[in-house]
Amino acid sequence: MKILLVSSFLPYPLYSGGHIRLYNLIKGLSGKHKITLVCEKRDYQTEKDVLEVEKICEKVITVDRRKQWSWQNIAVSGFSINPFLAVGHTNNDMRNKIGELLSNTDFDLIHVETFYVLQNVPQTKIPIVLAEHNIEHLVYERFAKNAPFFIKPFLYVDIAKMKYQEQKAWDRAGKLIAVSSQDKEMMGKRNVEIVSNGVDINKFKVRSEKSEVEGSEKRILFIGDFKWIENRDAVKWILKEIWPEIKSKIKNQKSKLILWIVGRRIPQEIRNLGGENVIFDENAPENTNLIYQKADVLLAPIRVGGGTSFKILEAMASGVPVVTTDLGNSVNAQAGREIIIAENSSDFAKKTIEILTNNKAYIDIANNARKFIEENYTWEKIIKKLEAVYEEAVKND
Repeated sequence: MKILLVSSFLPYPLYSGGHIRLYNLIKGLSGKHKITLVCEKRDYQTEKDVLEVEKICEKVITVDRRKQWSWQNIAVSGFSINPFLAVGHTNNDMRNKIGELLSNTDFDLIHVETFYVLQNVPQTKIPIVLAEHNIEHLVYERFAKNAPFFIKPFLYVDIAKMKYQEQKAWDRAGKLIAVSSQDKEMMGKRNVEIVSNGVDINKFKVRSEKSEVEGSEKRILFIGDFKWIENRDAVKWILKEIWPEIKSKIKNQKSKLILWIVGRRIPQEIRNLGGENVIFDENAPENTNLIYQKADVLLAPIRVGGGTSFKILEAMASGVPVVTTDLGNSVNAQAGREIIIAENSSDFAKKTIEILTNNKAYIDIANNARKFIEENYTWEKIIKKLEAVYEEAVKND
């Protein structure tokens, strides 16, 4: 197929889950299909980054990413039916370049990443597949519940507009893609298919020799990009409630426990919550597989957001036990066998300590998690699901 792929970001370097997902999808598709990518490019991205993506595409066309947080965008969204997020991604340059491509090239399919850039695609008879990484209005809604009271009314107005525009975009697309069963259920449409995130099982491997439970140091890992609401919320919960609970429950420990917080742009307000045996690390290897080789448990107390978390997939593939919430278990792993589920601070502390002090349970969870990933979440399996969605979209057009 000749595919026009429209995205709100250039998927390189592989700094975030979205970048990892899109890069690997394009890479997997490029063996059979010809892909033209039109995307927004951030200030930090270079021509070298564009060249890396061109290796797996027939053509890459970039437009400059507009600054999201500006008084102009705030003012425009205040008097528009479009939410603030969509206003920031309204890009006439992108729309013009897509229009020119549609006039000069016979595409079989248009794949759009996220509803808030679909507005830049002119009306066309070519079938559209729209992929959503999250149900955005739900992410913002969960955040708004804990926001200061004086900004809540503005947030809820914007959320209502976002929900309306999401539905409008979903109605326009011939096929919709969700990345988890929870998201599919929330979308409530008949034309939704699940194409989850995947993981490179050749890159993410189980350590050949796991350190014994009685080792001198144990690292409890949290990893994430702190520009995202869900990561800031999760790490604050860890530092304010879960980590103090863990320290209070540990008695006469033979191993030194370290809380290892890894990510880009760690805010000072989060650093201020640190203390003894808490490491904030912005200089960890970019290859996250090397990070999991040094971690003993992944703590992922996700209360905000959706989708399929890469940190959970990568940890499981690496044989690192994951302690998360029911919301965080979007991969639908079996609780107690392949993943560990907790819902409050005390439960997180208790179950984290239990897995670190029970060698047999640790090994069982690690092995079961790895097998689960191999059976369900390799990129090869994910690509086949995506191709099936494409074929159905073209057939039904």
